Amino acid sequence: MAEQKPPRMISPERIAEDDTVLDRALRPQRLDDLIGQDRIRDNLRTMIAAARARNEALDHVLFYGPPGLGKTTLSFIIAAEMGSTVRVTSGPAIERAGDLAAILTNLRARDVLFIDEIHRLNRAVEEILYPAMEDFALDVVIGKGPGARSVRLRLPSITIVGATTRLAMISEPLRARFGATFRLDFYPREALAQIIARAARLLKTEAEADAIEEIARRARGTPRVALRLLKRVRDHAQVHGEGHITLVLAQEALAQLEVDELGLDDLDRRVLRAIIEKFNGGPVGLDTVAASVSEDSDTLADVVEPYLMQLGFLERTTRGRVATQRAYEHLGIPYTPPAQMSLL
Repeated sequence: MAEQKPPRMISPERIAEDDTVLDRALRPQRLDDLIGQDRIRDNLRTMIAAARARNEALDHVLFYGPPGLGKTTLSFIIAAEMGSTVRVTSGPAIERAGDLAAILTNLRARDVLFIDEIHRLNRAVEEILYPAMEDFALDVVIGKGPGARSVRLRLPSITIVGATTRLAMISEPLRARFGATFRLDFYPREALAQIIARAARLLKTEAEADAIEEIARRARGTPRVALRLLKRVRDHAQVHGEGHITLVLAQEALAQLEVDELGLDDLDRRVLRAIIEKFNGGPVGLDTVAASVSEDSDTLADVVEPYLMQLGFLERTTRGRVATQRAYEHLGIPYTPPAQMSLL
């Protein structure tokens, strides 16, 4: 039986039930409340206004990017702006074509069906989704063998909102049926500070501006991480500072969580140290790095590497992963330029 690893405090994935409760309580409800992702917000505002003017369902939308950046939140905002409801499911949860058919037949006109991890839909389920997206129809096979016949059921005009961290794993026919595709990027520190300040107000917690900036600096550009860190800092301030979050209390709490000044935790540092100390800075393959730190390669590819690459600590090359000089400097390890390969 595999050893159960403790959750990472800076993981962009939900790690506890109270994450979900906190997300719902602090989630923006309208486009006007949304902080960051300005390009996506402006495009959605135009699309929604046009769809409402025509009294039509919004075109199908696909969001992709690292986890924790607001894909689920955007689906709820779309439904709210369209005056409809949202049904939430995920690719792994829809095991059979009949599961998806049951969901689709219970939707009403202009409702939103949000499918998280849509890249994990199996092919049989995808086949059901194609006519639902393209023709608002559901093809049902009645009977078996030579006497089987296909019946087409009409569906209300609905909007499918898909979310994925791996755009390349979505089949081309499914990807082509989305009318708009948006990539969510990591949030700048200024936007994260606004999100944290708003959340602190909703939580009725006093927080000094420099404490908010400190939390934002260590939140890895991810709102979910920022809100989780705020909650842990709030706990620390309640016990040690009468609930008022100061810079000193924020730094103390974040130090206890082992989240450094750039938002790196123990796993991030172990990955960088493995590449530098075990493999001379690289290049080294992802699976080799994952084995050396006893982690899943998908976790490294989806969660660890994107942020390290954004910081300029890691490079992906055709030969493997390479630690940069900035990674050496951050870890306090003397940097030795890689030896040039001799020409034969």
